[in-house]
Amino acid sequence: MSLADSLNKTKLIDPFILSLLRNIVEKRSLLNDLQTININSDFLNIVSDNKQCDFYIENQFHKAKGFRKLHVEIAEFSNSLKILHVVFFPDPNFNIPIFGLDLVKVNELITAAIVDLSPVSNSINYELESQLIDVNKDNFGIKRKIPEWGEIFSEHVFFASLKNKEDQNYFYKIVDEYIKILVNYSKNILPDEEPQNIQERIYYQKQYCIQQMKNEKTSMVLLKYFDKKWVDRYIREILFDF
Repeated sequence: MSLADSLNKTKLIDPFILSLLRNIVEKRSLLNDLQTININSDFLNIVSDNKQCDFYIENQFHKAKGFRKLHVEIAEFSNSLKILHVVFFPDPNFNIPIFGLDLVKVNELITAAIVDLSPVSNSINYELESQLIDVNKDNFGIKRKIPEWGEIFSEHVFFASLKNKEDQNYFYKIVDEYIKILVNYSKNILPDEEPQNIQERIYYQKQYCIQQMKNEKTSMVLLKYFDKKWVDRYIREILFDF
């Protein structure tokens, strides 16, 4: 059963989140050699039976040519907080950026929507750069300020609150363009097994994970429902495991 299909049987029926999810899952299916990754079953589907503390988390993990981990997470807490979290971590043997998307919806307002193709080296990838420049991001109104730990993001990162349907459509188009660029680029790429380049890409992925773990909002939400030991394991083993 696909993630999108399984979500249709849960409380998570938010149409915009599901439309984003379906698009991402569809694009993911186009990657070469796509395979499921088996992880600790304790972290696959996490559902509360307590009506006073209702929550749901679902994770899926895959790998593909050029990608060591394709992670999709959907979560809903107390019927008021909904989260879509997606990270495609590249295989360090390939010069492929990190695709990252986070969307946070509180009640009926999407307070945070961010998407980026984050760099994995200090060198400019001119092929990707030219395509990302062409994605229209300038007509959106007020964007949100990147947090201090956000030095891991590229200059093409898009971060905003989505206040209406027009904003949602705008964000959807940017996500669609970014993930199409990534998938098309990865299909024909050859491995770069130069040891120095591999080590640089490993370093950049580690820094990506380290900086993401500085986002205290992640742990603040989880600590309302789980103990600290569980939260630390989830963040380090599931979300940002490098």
